[in-house]
Amino acid sequence: MRILLTSLVFLLVYCAEAQTDQRIYNIIEEVSADRIEIDITTLANFGTRHTLSDTLSSTRGIGAARRWIKKGFEEISKNCNNCLEVSFQTDLVKKGENQRIGNDVLVVNVVAVQRGSKYPNRYIIMSGDIDSRVSDPNDFTSDSPGANDNASGMAGALEAARVLSKYQFESSIVYLGLSGEEQGLFGGQGFAKYAKEMGWDIIGVFNNDMIGNISGVDGIISNTDFRIFSEPVPPTETEKERNSRRFYGGEVDGISRQLARYVHRNVETYMPEMNPIMIYRLDRFGRGGHHRPFNDAGYAGIRIMEAHENYTQQHQDIRVEGGIAYGDVLEHVNFGYAKKLTAVNAINMASLAWAPPAPKEVGIGGVVAPSVRLQWSPVEGAIGYKIYWRDTTSPTWDHSRYVGDVTKFTLEGIVIDNFFFGVSAVGENNFESVVVFPNKIMR
Repeated sequence: MRILLTSLVFLLVYCAEAQTDQRIYNIIEEVSADRIEIDITTLANFGTRHTLSDTLSSTRGIGAARRWIKKGFEEISKNCNNCLEVSFQTDLVKKGENQRIGNDVLVVNVVAVQRGSKYPNRYIIMSGDIDSRVSDPNDFTSDSPGANDNASGMAGALEAARVLSKYQFESSIVYLGLSGEEQGLFGGQGFAKYAKEMGWDIIGVFNNDMIGNISGVDGIISNTDFRIFSEPVPPTETEKERNSRRFYGGEVDGISRQLARYVHRNVETYMPEMNPIMIYRLDRFGRGGHHRPFNDAGYAGIRIMEAHENYTQQHQDIRVEGGIAYGDVLEHVNFGYAKKLTAVNAINMASLAWAPPAPKEVGIGGVVAPSVRLQWSPVEGAIGYKIYWRDTTSPTWDHSRYVGDVTKFTLEGIVIDNFFFGVSAVGENNFESVVVFPNKIMR
């Protein structure tokens, strides 16, 4: 009898550690490179999508582009029994707000919400940028197809909506087209403010900005490498939290960094052909993207993008100069690669939306002791919990133990001084929350 019980416990632990879900593989297969190509082509053919470009034409300018995107989400919604709530979200940006705002302009975002069945106020967001630009950021009339930057990210959000709208999730998913990125991240600022005012519990923002180029200016060509940018700790942390890090660690364990690790682990599990590269930086050196306004508001947000950029194809007038063809045009986009990075987003949004919430409080103790103690707040919908730990110099959670439906556990023989620790909640379908770094010290 004892042998049977031991075997059963081992089997349950093994299943919690190793089981995958066939639906995630199905989602990967359902993402279509052909549909992404059609959407990128359509967006590029609006000529320019500059934030200050024409809003009245039905064929050219950002007005035509955003109406087409909204119609696309509405058509997707019709095919899933009106499962998407589609709308515009608008803010007025006044002339002179910065040097790139030469006129008063309405910055209009396109929003499609797929409402969760159990946690409708928990949101996972995938965003792409609608707008484009050429060399002069104030030139709103010249052709600026923005095929990769960022029709690719916007097409990815549309395609993710097509695929994931076939499924039902416990948490809500938002597919978001943001405007005003090239003029100063205005769309993200406006939407983050809107989410705060609405009391949204945003658990993750996936900003997709340039997911279609595989040939880098550095000469490297790769259709498997991609980068995940994340800031180390939130800018909203308190002075007490900053002081605590001096003694207990956590300099690289903020909520955005944990979201990046979640994506990294999930991709290695379900898409082992891909090479996710975590970059320990908010964004490219001295540059910005639309996850930053959400980070500024205290939300977890990361940037997913190609690993090897080609700067001759970004923010450039279309021309041939010195034998080099400049410009962000369709022929430089690899639609198969954009499909892969769209799938990366889709499987991680699905995994989070099927998972229970993360523990709000995780306590840790074990000072001058041979073992580390962890205790956490219970989570509705969790069937168990998993403890993670890693070397203090490791970028990823390298060790884990499923501990079942308990709210405290001691890892015998593991000294607190030598590792970092975290806890995730596990749902009945074995989908996990993001890992939570300890936020309480137990004496």
